[in-house]
Amino acid sequence: MLSLRKLLPCWCLLLLSCRTTLSAHDFFTSIGQMTDLLLTEKDLVTALKDYIKAEESKLERIKKWAEKLEGLTTDAAQDPEGFLGHPVNAFKLMKRLNTEWGDLESLVLSDTTDGFISNLTIQRQYFPTDDDQTGAAKALLRLQDTYKLDSNTIATGNLPGATHKTVMTAEDCYELGKVAYTDVDYYHTELWMAQALKQLDGGEESTVDAVTVLDYLSYAIYQQGEMERALEYTKRLLELDPEHQRAKGNVKYFEFQLEKQRNASKDDANKQKEPEKKETAEKKPKRKEDKKAFSLIPERKKYEMLCRGEGIKMTPRRESRLFCRYYDNNHNPFYVVGPVKQQDEWDRPYIVRFLDIISAKEIEKVKQLAKPRLRRATISNPTTGVLETAHYRISKSAWLTAYEDPVVQTINQRIEDLTGLEMDTAEELQVANYGVGGQYEPHFDFGRKDEPDAFKELGTGNRIATWLFYMSDVSAGGATVFPDVGASVRPQKGTAVFWYNLFPSGEGDYSTRHAACPVLVGNKWVSNKWIHERGQEWRRPCGLNETD
Repeated sequence: MLSLRKLLPCWCLLLLSCRTTLSAHDFFTSIGQMTDLLLTEKDLVTALKDYIKAEESKLERIKKWAEKLEGLTTDAAQDPEGFLGHPVNAFKLMKRLNTEWGDLESLVLSDTTDGFISNLTIQRQYFPTDDDQTGAAKALLRLQDTYKLDSNTIATGNLPGATHKTVMTAEDCYELGKVAYTDVDYYHTELWMAQALKQLDGGEESTVDAVTVLDYLSYAIYQQGEMERALEYTKRLLELDPEHQRAKGNVKYFEFQLEKQRNASKDDANKQKEPEKKETAEKKPKRKEDKKAFSLIPERKKYEMLCRGEGIKMTPRRESRLFCRYYDNNHNPFYVVGPVKQQDEWDRPYIVRFLDIISAKEIEKVKQLAKPRLRRATISNPTTGVLETAHYRISKSAWLTAYEDPVVQTINQRIEDLTGLEMDTAEELQVANYGVGGQYEPHFDFGRKDEPDAFKELGTGNRIATWLFYMSDVSAGGATVFPDVGASVRPQKGTAVFWYNLFPSGEGDYSTRHAACPVLVGNKWVSNKWIHERGQEWRRPCGLNETD
């Protein structure tokens, strides 16, 4: 046993140092990079199990905790991306590595000579931060709103298309409520504190107590103007803790305010008894649910409706004009014998999808090249033209040049052959991986008239067109939507969609404003090519009319 104890620290150090050093920046914005965290956690659990074997009598409490995680990490490691595609799993991973492993460190810190704890301390500097945990929590709240999910559905893990279902504990729900409370978001505070209370009432054992939950819950309800319900929950709190000073004060305040409201209501009722002049209200004709009505809805609501599969649909007449075809781009020599499959997705703006256009082998190579370089996605500042981090784009991206691998050059050539557009002036191939609830809010790909310097540094003119590869299927969510026109394009692995951002005249097509819906379940990988104006003068002649 003594020799085992001497060898164990060395073995733990070797095991934990075998992983590639992780960069602790915005882990929650890329599921692809989070898989490394999952594998690191699996190694930590394995090392912890061996440590327990050596000190079993002393560390019985830690052993139980490790066994709870062992089954989770073993199953998850078989399909890391699929496991982390469930947003609850991703949130809980952030929470475990940021909070619970730290608690474990404090628990066993009394034995500072132990190899496992010293190595765990070293590894923790590469773990997710508070910002990562908060980011994952906010992603769950965003998914809840976009897809109109109730708290119980998320807490029980019953999301559409989910294969790795995980339930949330009362403590997890409480943590989500606290994140919302910190953001002065009392609506979500109420939802998640109520869910935590429901689970505690159901007999769930938890480190969080009902008194604390009720304190947050009653205050959140009060802030939303529901005094009676706030009073009801505050009285329940006092039943559990009669000496709770804040609750005592709140009960008196709520009762006083409710009495004022009742008196005010009586006065209003008396006034209404006096004769009043009858006003004839004009009956407004009901507006038909058509394109006009849809256009009046705020963009944010339209965006969320389309993400849920709602919104306007094409008329049968318009739909009949959409076709599928074999396409060789005017007898391009590469595709005369083997044309590609192309289908129309939308008519105005004209969006086409190419099917089976990138192979699984090419996709894996592109992901392999991009994954080590994934960084928080950036956007062009509309005023300065400089790239900067976009807080409304939850993803990480990398740029691949044509000369670094033949696969990238082949893909670029394929885009040129099928679009007929020059690639020498196009931007490099951008690869993006979306994180927990990953999204990209409505935006234009082209620079508008009020952004004259949007692409000045490139010196290749405006973005004339967009080519977008889908490199993974997404179980739920993740569609590309065009809020102004009601178009929605679902991700389909191995396909690509293409559209022009500018009219032939060079004017921007404002109907191409689009967004990437939050990924509800799954892992979304895309790559895109932004094609610029320069070099297209003879390939796409200029039109005479502004919107030709």
